[in-house]
Amino acid sequence: MTDKSALMEENFKKLSDYSLQFNRWFLKPIGAWPSSATTSRLERIVSFVLIIFCYSSILFTVVPCVLYIVLEDEDVYLKLRTIGPLAHWSVGGVNYTLLLLGSKEIRDCVQHIQTDWKIVTRDSDLQVMLKKAKVGRYVAVFCAAFMQGGVLCNSIAAALTALTTDIGNKSNSVPPLPCTPYKNLLPVDTNPTYEYVLVSQFVSGFIVSSSAVGPYGLAAVFAAHAYGQLSIVMAWITEFVNDWKDRKRNVSYNKIGAIVEHHLRVLSFIDRMESLMSRICFMELFKCTLNICMIGYYILVEWADHDVQNLTTYFMILGSMSLNIFIVCYIGEVLTEQCKRVGEVTYMTNWYYLPEKRVLELSLIIVRSSLATKITAGKLFHMSIYTYGQVMKTAFAYLNLLRQIT
Repeated sequence: MTDKSALMEENFKKLSDYSLQFNRWFLKPIGAWPSSATTSRLERIVSFVLIIFCYSSILFTVVPCVLYIVLEDEDVYLKLRTIGPLAHWSVGGVNYTLLLLGSKEIRDCVQHIQTDWKIVTRDSDLQVMLKKAKVGRYVAVFCAAFMQGGVLCNSIAAALTALTTDIGNKSNSVPPLPCTPYKNLLPVDTNPTYEYVLVSQFVSGFIVSSSAVGPYGLAAVFAAHAYGQLSIVMAWITEFVNDWKDRKRNVSYNKIGAIVEHHLRVLSFIDRMESLMSRICFMELFKCTLNICMIGYYILVEWADHDVQNLTTYFMILGSMSLNIFIVCYIGEVLTEQCKRVGEVTYMTNWYYLPEKRVLELSLIIVRSSLATKITAGKLFHMSIYTYGQVMKTAFAYLNLLRQIT
């Protein structure tokens, strides 16, 4: 029995790792993966060192760039060209902080998922969980590929393209960096300094992109898991009613208690997920609105100059940001609809074959499902397809305003 228990424990651990594997890969290199009781002292020290390094790298990119925009006497377009990357780096730093502050919520959600894999007893429920875990993994990898790929292409394109402008009778060459620094602070026109700054910006770009990819991956995996658990609850409700309809008098009344407990367990998991994602989603909405506006402006300018290389890069970044924020909004929409669907499925069963007391118990599930369960952005905006449309509408409204002013 001991060997069998150990084998089952190892199997459940592999299954839970299957759903969380990519999230761990995204967050561990930046020290944002939460520690647990099994985390060694060396791992905690390494995580602390990584956090210090990540903050230093981000500040080394953001501070000189802010000074450049404020103090440097440059062309307006060159400063506007820097605002987009600066917003990405700055909001990425804020998201990184929110990830570190939300380590408790991440750990609670991870432990919740691990417990769900341990308590599953039926093969049909296990297949549902595996199917949803696979979907969550695919979405997480898809978001990571687009986000990291877009930022990497932007950094490479910026490093390969030097902008030259004329100010009066003087020709001024802008250093080919993703985030242009203040020259009096960092003399990037000299070779050793330029290489150091370029490498540091590539590293910090990976860090801030990972701080965005991490929440997207967590949202995808957590939402897929919650979706699967709600599907299991609906299957249990249908089976409970059908068992009574088929006159299986030996059906246990305690089963409805297990259904209610599991339903409430799933809802508590969604509440933890919402607590973690609320602030991060708010920052992502702000960042995407600003960046889509600025990238649209860059596309208009480069289109007039027929710069195919920069146009290709900007279209990739625009598609990446639009797609990622759409995925998060779609996740919120689907999760809300799935929570409501529990009540709808309960009502559509043959509940009229049940005794009166059992019908009242099912009615409580319907009432609880009618209460809206939402993933919000800062407790202000419901993450839904409508919100995505509002983000795109607002971004292009600001783009039109910026185009009129400049």
